[in-house]
Amino acid sequence: MPLPCWRPNLDSLHGYAPRADAVRAACPRSHLLPSFLTSVFARAHLRRAISDVYSYLKDILMRPRPRAVVLPLLLGVAMAQTPTSVELFRNPSLPLEQRVDDLVSKLTLDEKIAMLGQVQPAVPRLGIKAFTNFTEGLHGLGWVWGGSVTATTFPQSVGLGETWDPEILRQVGSVEGYVARVYFKKYGGARVGLVIRAPNVDLARDPRWGRTEESFGEDAYFVGKMSVGLIQGLQGDDPKYLLSASTMKHFLANSNEDGRTSSSSDFDERNLREYYLVPFRMGIEDGRAQSFMASYNAVNKIPDTVSPLIRDIVEKEWKFDGMVSTDAGSLPNLTRQFHFYSDLASAVAGCVKAGISVFLDPYSEPLKDAIEKKLVTEADIERNIRGNLRMRMRLGEFDPLEMSPYNNIAGTEEPWYGEKNKALARKATQESIVLLKNSGGLLPLDKRKLHSVAVIGPFADSVLVDWYAGMPPYTVTPLEGIRNKVGPNVRVRYAPDDNNRSASNLAAESDIAIVFVGNHPTCNAQFGRCALPTEGKEAVDRKSIDLDPGQLELIRRVKEANAKTIVVLISSFPYAINWVQQNIPAILHMAHSSQEEGNALADVLFGDYNPAGRLVATWVRSLDDLPSMMDYNIRDGRTYMYFNGQPLYPFGFGLSYTTFEYSNLRTSADSVNAAGEIVVSVDVKNTGSRAGDEVAQMYVKHLDSAVERPIKELRGFQRIALEPNETRTVRMPLKGTELTYWDAGKQTFVVEPGRLSIIVGASSADVRLEKTIEVKEK
Repeated sequence: MPLPCWRPNLDSLHGYAPRADAVRAACPRSHLLPSFLTSVFARAHLRRAISDVYSYLKDILMRPRPRAVVLPLLLGVAMAQTPTSVELFRNPSLPLEQRVDDLVSKLTLDEKIAMLGQVQPAVPRLGIKAFTNFTEGLHGLGWVWGGSVTATTFPQSVGLGETWDPEILRQVGSVEGYVARVYFKKYGGARVGLVIRAPNVDLARDPRWGRTEESFGEDAYFVGKMSVGLIQGLQGDDPKYLLSASTMKHFLANSNEDGRTSSSSDFDERNLREYYLVPFRMGIEDGRAQSFMASYNAVNKIPDTVSPLIRDIVEKEWKFDGMVSTDAGSLPNLTRQFHFYSDLASAVAGCVKAGISVFLDPYSEPLKDAIEKKLVTEADIERNIRGNLRMRMRLGEFDPLEMSPYNNIAGTEEPWYGEKNKALARKATQESIVLLKNSGGLLPLDKRKLHSVAVIGPFADSVLVDWYAGMPPYTVTPLEGIRNKVGPNVRVRYAPDDNNRSASNLAAESDIAIVFVGNHPTCNAQFGRCALPTEGKEAVDRKSIDLDPGQLELIRRVKEANAKTIVVLISSFPYAINWVQQNIPAILHMAHSSQEEGNALADVLFGDYNPAGRLVATWVRSLDDLPSMMDYNIRDGRTYMYFNGQPLYPFGFGLSYTTFEYSNLRTSADSVNAAGEIVVSVDVKNTGSRAGDEVAQMYVKHLDSAVERPIKELRGFQRIALEPNETRTVRMPLKGTELTYWDAGKQTFVVEPGRLSIIVGASSADVRLEKTIEVKEK
């Protein structure tokens, strides 16, 4: 049989798939390679294909057949056993770059363009399935393609930050990545992708920011450490394969919602290098994050969607080689809002040149127009999609199924209903709760001494999910948690407000009154709208940081009726609760959205869990304490590092039901240089009668600096559990590279010789011990 008759079917492996009728016309039916074999050759794994061919051949040889049929079959098997370039990208033993080279070389221009999409279509002739990166996951799997799915739901990011526990964030990320894998397998990758948009590493520099709930806090070092914990959990601990891929949001200097699609965050190079870039750098260098998303805003008048920082710093300096995404609407914003380009072809070309490898907006037609106008080349597109393909290969997409441990996930599991996930949600929520005040030891409550409890307020009998949350498998409200905790022998009654003096009278009739106030995480309104100036969310900044007047009046009335009033502030933001701090004996803060909200809170209220959450931002007393919203120079009085006023609650603050003593501060050396590292050690003792966690915090202060440096800056922290009278030694490394400042003239970080004060304590304002060492250049 002449070769040309059956070769076209094999050519489909190389991207030349002929029409079936053309093949039939060219060759007699008896000479065609059977369609079964054609499909086999197109399968993902050559080894499996050869096995199938062998089985088919064995079966066919067992039957009486004309010799003319056997020869082409044998020849087909021989060719299948001969290594061909088409399978190089599926060979896990080859270097990653060689595999990427091979796959890129197999794609047509249209297929390369399609690889820049949010949902990248299948390439059937190469056996490549569709791929989506539309999966949200700030505190549990959230939005996915086509809506939400049921998933274990943890506290909002601000609450996870208040745990001060990177390890529990790693566990949270691991659960989230596993749940994503379950749904990925269940839906064949169609609805739930393995690229998860989390964490948000933006910095909460101002309490008016509408997306404060999505951030781990105001300190760049702290946010970086907490982000690395979540990233490592999301991506798993396998040395070769990713559980899921983390997409950090939003690059860069993105912390205002009003006007965000046309605003510019302006600051000098020291702000850039020492503050805004820090958590992204840590996420990439320490966490090995596979992806990040560019933000809507501009930095120094250049929109982040086309920022030169992507190539010049992220790729060149940090060696990032993954996926870079726009935000939804960012592409048209370049022409409509910023007027940075005159047309979409120029805009999309600018994005590609800057390093964008995934668009969340329609882009293909403008991109084809840009190619035709020679604004961008096919090589530019190839360069960008390489990052997407590296990430997909690290997810194990093109490797034999048995190689990745994550392919053992069947897709039929429902871990969100399991006790392990429930326990972790409860533990993370317990750790997130911050005790702000406890005058006279009112807390914890002793249920054995109570006959009645008044539960009051608009947030007492609900668990409110935020904008990006999924569907919790269940929720426990504070009212339910309290009732479950005290049992049938204690009367628990509820009043949502003081209409007809119901709340006041209920408080007067009860032993204890607990008032729940705060914000609604979505403002209970459509996107872009909030009725109350004290509330905010994505696309809406807050206009006030005071408690809503109606809620404050409710607290006043309850307090007048019962002196033993406890306030639980369930909020996404810091509040200026000055009157509450002065007049209410016990105050707790927690974030929204945890499925275990009520149980964890009841554990803390009744002493089954000793609170140790710590604030992740400075809570100021008034807006008068803050610079203007659009002042992005943090040296103008922002964050605990540069704030000279008296805060209501300082960064790192949180109380306990027990007490802790610090002693024996020492360092492994009396000096450190740029290339060196010392270990700072301190002994912490639980001097109270209850077991509890303490968060030891280490700050540094440069005493002889010739340039403006922070009042103090966090450089280490550790959460530890201590039994009564137990002492543990906390050891925190301090690197010389963490003591530098950015020298704009030299265009590098430099170590400044001089004295360095090492400060250890329970918050940024609660200094327990200090020691001075020397910083040396060499």
